[in-house]
Amino acid sequence: MINIIGTSDALHSLKPRAEWVLRGDELEWLDAVQTEPTQSEIDAEVIRLQTEYDSQEYARNRKAEYDQLNQFEMQFDDDRDGTTTWVDKINEIKARYPK
Repeated sequence: MINIIGTSDALHSLKPRAEWVLRGDELEWLDAVQTEPTQSEIDAEVIRLQTEYDSQEYARNRKAEYDQLNQFEMQFDDDRDGTTTWVDKINEIKARYPK
């Protein structure tokens, strides 16, 4: 697992459109309308967002491989030739990256 989610992501999620500045690990809260989240709330949101991101790794991996295929041409060729090349390739990718 690579940690992709950080404090700024958590702040955007917890307090959309809030005004703040993050300098390294130092948060300066500038918003007069929204209350500043606690460090515990920020930490919990980082964990929640990272867990959500990690749970979709299979989908990102599948998409990267799907994007390399010329799927319309594969489907056309399969229809014309009576083959299942496209379906076979999609099933192979899905098997490699299961949900």
